[in-house]
Amino acid sequence: MNTEKDFSPLTPNIVRALNDKLYEKRKVAALEIEKLVREFVAQNNSTQIRHVIQILASEFALSQHPHSRKGGLIGLAACSIALGKDSGLYLKELIEPVLTCFNDSDSRLRYYACEALYNIVKVARGAVLPHFNLLFDGLSKLAADPDPNVKSGSELLDRLLKDIVTESHKFDLVAFVPLLRERIYSNNQYARQFIISWIHVLESVPDINLLDYLPEILDGLFQILGDNSKEIRRTCEVVLGEFLKEIKKTPSSVKFAEMANILVIHCQVADETKLTNDLIQLTAMTWMREFIQLAGRVVLPYSSGILTAVLPCLSYDDRKKNTKEAASACNHSLMKLVTPEDDEDEEEDKSGSTGSPSREDGQPKTEVDGNDMLNASQESVGFSNISFFTPANSDRPQVTLDLDGIVQVLDRHLHDSSTGMMTRIAVLKWLYHLYIKTPRKMFRHTDSLFPMLLKTLSDESDEVILKDLEVLAEIASSPAGQTDQVGSCDSTDNKLELKVPEGAKPGQQPKAVDSSPSTPSMNSYFYKFMINLLKRFSLERKLLENRGAFIIRQLCLLLHAENIFHSMADILLKEEDLKFASTMVQTLNTILLTSAELFQLRNQLKDLCTQESCALFYCLYRSWCHNPVATVSLCFLTQNYKHAYDLIQKFGDLEVTVDFLVEVDKLVQLIESPIFTYLRLQLLDVENNPYLIKALYGLLMLLPQSQAFQLLSHRLRCVPNPELMRTVDESKYMDSKQKVASKRASHTQMDYNELLQHFDHVQSKHLEVRHQRSGRASDHPDRKLM
Repeated sequence: MNTEKDFSPLTPNIVRALNDKLYEKRKVAALEIEKLVREFVAQNNSTQIRHVIQILASEFALSQHPHSRKGGLIGLAACSIALGKDSGLYLKELIEPVLTCFNDSDSRLRYYACEALYNIVKVARGAVLPHFNLLFDGLSKLAADPDPNVKSGSELLDRLLKDIVTESHKFDLVAFVPLLRERIYSNNQYARQFIISWIHVLESVPDINLLDYLPEILDGLFQILGDNSKEIRRTCEVVLGEFLKEIKKTPSSVKFAEMANILVIHCQVADETKLTNDLIQLTAMTWMREFIQLAGRVVLPYSSGILTAVLPCLSYDDRKKNTKEAASACNHSLMKLVTPEDDEDEEEDKSGSTGSPSREDGQPKTEVDGNDMLNASQESVGFSNISFFTPANSDRPQVTLDLDGIVQVLDRHLHDSSTGMMTRIAVLKWLYHLYIKTPRKMFRHTDSLFPMLLKTLSDESDEVILKDLEVLAEIASSPAGQTDQVGSCDSTDNKLELKVPEGAKPGQQPKAVDSSPSTPSMNSYFYKFMINLLKRFSLERKLLENRGAFIIRQLCLLLHAENIFHSMADILLKEEDLKFASTMVQTLNTILLTSAELFQLRNQLKDLCTQESCALFYCLYRSWCHNPVATVSLCFLTQNYKHAYDLIQKFGDLEVTVDFLVEVDKLVQLIESPIFTYLRLQLLDVENNPYLIKALYGLLMLLPQSQAFQLLSHRLRCVPNPELMRTVDESKYMDSKQKVASKRASHTQMDYNELLQHFDHVQSKHLEVRHQRSGRASDHPDRKLM
């Protein structure tokens, strides 16, 4: 430095001492500067004060010579001490050259700069707040300084500045947040520690409402939560916990909608191998749970994104039990927010018309307070790994359910083979819930959902299949799907009239979980469902073997057994694959005769006392003809014993195979079961049931000398002598029998000859098909003639 240059009002001795390499001499010069400045303050000579500060800054603190820079720093600190409470008038000139030295390559010089700034801030106190961003920016750099002395000095300065901010009532949060938002994304561990500590301090100051700006820093906080340092993670957890407590205390002032997408992103784990990601996901899911409960319908526009994040978590194992429980709570709370009012179209909302099909009038609706009405709507969801959604229009006066986006998310999870069982169950529960609450809008998606719902019937989980059947049953019975007339049997006199299960209230159908309304006639999807279900059984014989009975029995509970059997019989009547038709009839017949769910239907068919029961028998019989033994068992069930005997007489013309004899064997076993108790008791009345005995003897003659033969033979040997069974009151008994017979005959006006002709026709078709198959087998090039 040129010592001959004019540095007045600084004396040549002060200048030489400031440039000295010894700290003690620089300190002496600082004391002289302090004395000089005090004199200027006493004289109120601000010009000279500024001149001294300008010389110390430009000629010393910003000098190229390291000792001069050190002298300049201690000189600026001396000026601040001399100025005292007036230092606030010169803070910009005092602070800026010191902050520049924070970037010096010499660690000792950075330490002196930190020391100088500490003295400046200590004197100025609250006056430094207008320059807070500059100080914060400088400190954030020193927080990551590799030199321990510099770090120690910066920590002292940091604590001093925090004390000042905590005591002050004039902190400019608006000006600070942009800088905080920028620096919060630092990847440096020490910088993150510095940032999170400041957020912790600001959040604890009563006069500083950092919650208003939480949407701007929340994403950064979750980034810091994933830091490798346990201490930083713990501090960040505390900060987020404090914010959440404040949110619960003042939910009306919280910007839920602006933070929903941030939570959606962090609820999704990109890398499950990182333990910190588990913490991020759990914390985000916990926040999401609280948001849904506090904000209510405000979060509905983000529901598709929330589901994208929540649904996979439902299949977590016990290692992520807390996350799974939080996700389950989110899912449950979000589902409760969907109400029948979400089924209304915008045009109808404007006109004041509801327009939706009538549901249960007394159905409770989720309460919506004034804070739930967010001006937002939702775009359709995209399917990236990280999904989040932006409201499309901030001017709309009413929250809009993102139904299209939800359905796409649900459909995607159904299609994904890696989706866990609990997630699939939750997806199906959602679909069922949406069909109950928003049927009209949901039926717009039914054609696209229907194939996958049918495919889900092949799921390995019984619980998944049960939920899937509930959805399909709701689709088939919902009034919103009532568009076309359902199919019927070929006979114009016996149309397929589908009924509501007995015991259900008018306009209501019992369901396994919730009750939902129905209609006396199933909608067009019911018949479509039955056709596709049988087609699926035809294509997947394993499904029919392993789950067929289970599926059909559950459907009988959900959609009434008569509906199921009537429609399936009608469809099988037109089935071209005769072997499948025979197998399917055998399955249906076994279910009809053995399942507890079919008790009411068996009773309906047992007496054939009504026109409806006769129509049902007629429709079943025509399809049951695909399987001769099943046809006979149907006649036994309906007490058409003469017709059963006539059918057995025709068995001599049929091709009796091992499978055929096995079916006869099973029928004999069924005759010994509780279901046919009434039939066995009728053997006591030999005179009035001759064809029953003849039919049973016919079965006996069909059987080889087997266990079933012995069983039936023993039963028939127990048939009493009719002479021994005569009673004194024979006339009254005969009158009673005649009344029952006449009542039955009044409804049973069926042409049994026509039924026999139909049986012959169906069996001839089966015989023709078998001959064709055997002919193709004999013509096979690999087969050799013997």
